[in-house]
Amino acid sequence: MTEEMVVFLARESFYYVLLIAGPLLLLSLIVGLTVSIFQAATSISEQTLTFVPKLIVVFIVTVAVMPFMISNLKTFTIELFNMIPELG
Repeated sequence: MTEEMVVFLARESFYYVLLIAGPLLLLSLIVGLTVSIFQAATSISEQTLTFVPKLIVVFIVTVAVMPFMISNLKTFTIELFNMIPELG
């Protein structure tokens, strides 16, 4: 395995991790920020208030984006399996 191959695999791995986890993390960040602004505006100091909306949004987005996630994981897995003969 060459250095270029290792760098390529690391780059592709990070790309697919960001592509799959990015929408979930971004929406969780937006919901948390929105709830925090609401808490600051209304002086509600409940610490667990941000947890439930984030959990609901992440669940809904996971269900909605699941075909996209599985498609990307399948593509990456097929690429990895196709590289096996080149390594040996």
